[in-house]
Amino acid sequence: MSARQTSLPEAPTSSRAHRAALRPPVTRAESVVRTALVNRLRASGAPLVTVTAPAGYGKTTLLAQWEARDERPFAWVRLDDDTDPRVLVRNLAVALDQRPIVLVLDDAHLLRSRGSLSVFAALAEQVPDGSTLVLAGRSVRLAVARARAAGRLFELDVDDLALSGREEELLLRHAGIALAPHDRLALRQRMEGWAAGTYLAALALREGTHAAGSGEDRFVADYFDFECTGGLSAKDLRFLMRAAVLERLSGPLCDHVVGTGGSAARLETLARANLFVLPLDRERGWYRYHRAFREYLLAELRRREPDAIPDLNRRAAAWCEAAGEVSAAASYAHAGGDLDGVALLVTLDGLTTATARSATGERWLGWFDRPEHLRAHPDIAVLGAWAHLVHGRPADARRWRNAAVAAAEDAHESELAVLRAARCERGVEQMRADARTALAGLGPVSPWQPLARLIGGVAELLLGEDARAEEMLGDAAECAESAGEPELQAWALSELALLACASGEETRADELAVAACALVDGRQPADDPSSALALALSARLHLRRGRTKAARLDLGRADSLVRQLTAALPWYAAQTTLELVRLELALADPAAARRRLDGATAALGRRPRLGVLVRQAAELADEIRALAARRDARQSGLTTAELRLLPLLTTHLSFREIAEELYVSRNTVKTQAISVYRKLNASSRSEAIARARDLGLVDASSPRVEFTPSG
Repeated sequence: MSARQTSLPEAPTSSRAHRAALRPPVTRAESVVRTALVNRLRASGAPLVTVTAPAGYGKTTLLAQWEARDERPFAWVRLDDDTDPRVLVRNLAVALDQRPIVLVLDDAHLLRSRGSLSVFAALAEQVPDGSTLVLAGRSVRLAVARARAAGRLFELDVDDLALSGREEELLLRHAGIALAPHDRLALRQRMEGWAAGTYLAALALREGTHAAGSGEDRFVADYFDFECTGGLSAKDLRFLMRAAVLERLSGPLCDHVVGTGGSAARLETLARANLFVLPLDRERGWYRYHRAFREYLLAELRRREPDAIPDLNRRAAAWCEAAGEVSAAASYAHAGGDLDGVALLVTLDGLTTATARSATGERWLGWFDRPEHLRAHPDIAVLGAWAHLVHGRPADARRWRNAAVAAAEDAHESELAVLRAARCERGVEQMRADARTALAGLGPVSPWQPLARLIGGVAELLLGEDARAEEMLGDAAECAESAGEPELQAWALSELALLACASGEETRADELAVAACALVDGRQPADDPSSALALALSARLHLRRGRTKAARLDLGRADSLVRQLTAALPWYAAQTTLELVRLELALADPAAARRRLDGATAALGRRPRLGVLVRQAAELADEIRALAARRDARQSGLTTAELRLLPLLTTHLSFREIAEELYVSRNTVKTQAISVYRKLNASSRSEAIARARDLGLVDASSPRVEFTPSG
């Protein structure tokens, strides 16, 4: 067998012939220049380089661009499936005689014979100084662990070769394609930086063909046919197609769904061959398909085995349910046409988990959003009504609740009482009565128990019954923890923290807030409105500890979430907004506090019977007026920068740490602090803080700290 060479002759006769042969492959003129990657290759200095990725990621193009920027000559060897090692030895000897040199072995995945592998293994260990051996292909069969450990190896893989957003934009421009931002984003999500796929999809988009921009498009599908699946066995192709119903793949899951054994080994082989099967962990226990490749495989499955698809999805749902992956099981059950199964899984998934704004959480609301589906599944109608309330959609919540009432008659009266209590349309007294009705009717293991206790505890809190509120909210937190509902547990702990703070128990309030924030950070999606109060409390904690940047970040996150609540949960929106008002006061910003309070006051005007919240809003209005008046009358000419410094002076932070918080120098902080002392007629930091408290320039509840003369 002989080598197929694009640049090196088998029996060169002169050095001139050698040089003429050292030509790179021809690349398209419209190729995107990969300047950053070329610079990394030039700067690596490693004697051995591997460039591995699936077909179409621009490996050869990148190396040709490297050659254009490198002072050394390049020698290119391309391989057939069976390469005679004797031919390799002759050609490599010729190439390496011109030193230093970059020797590129293209299509390195075709190296299979022991003789050829042994030649390159020996060469990889003894690359001459100043030269570089490059192995480029879909995979590399040589053992490179020793070179990696010795620091002699530089590696680029699919993550490195994926086009950036800017590079994709340039590629589309070269193809004469102008896309709207959302279309360009959709194309990027499908192609994941795959250069060939992006180019082919651009051509299809230019022609306006059906399925343009997806893995189902004819141009993209033809590429997959020729470059990826054409050489696979019928068994491997059938495995790939049937497993394409899965969003994530593992050996046991594929064994169950596809109905064959040995899936783990097969997945690892396909992944190592870079056939668009991507590992999700270092242990290679889980994989996924490249998105466009999965679209292509699903289209092939629909064409070849359409009747198998529902059963494959039902098998996937059964496996995921048994494995405790309820959310994934619901998705597969829906894909398999089993809406009854979806309803069972969603209700089993827990109350707040099912209502979280995750991909599945949003999808199941759409799956059932038809009158006939809601009539057939009143338990889902009730659950969906709560989901819509949490996410600030009162009209949808009312529609789903009415569907549950019409379908179930009195079967879900206790759950409906929880919804009535949450809406608080008739004031806090009725809120408490509805919560008590719910608790009297709910079974001890009902998933609605934690929420009913939470809302009942809040009703007691709003009525000023602090002892009863503390008892019920504590029960709600414990019940939520036992039920595996961290979101409701965090919510209950946040309410308890508010109660402790109102009672002057700052240490306990901090402990409860820390516990709530830990649950929010660990489990809840960033856009779940039920975490708004915990985030506001987190901002309070950061501020008390002098971390102003972190406090403002959490304040902004809480503000964006509370905006979603609208009038759906008026008491919760008002509670959180008033907490944000307190934060603005602690930041000595009465104007911002007034703007937030105006929003809370408007909400309270629409629902005036919200107990202590009305009084708290009035008290905060008085504090804002007093702070503004004191600042106007007695701020002693403090500048904006000095007023921003004051809250941080009340903390344990040193001047250096304060400077880091404010992004200024330590000398700037020291100069401003001295100016504050002078304007407040104080001789020390502690005295200045005391004067600032008396003047209402800082939060009176901030910790009282004594400082050394050094500050």
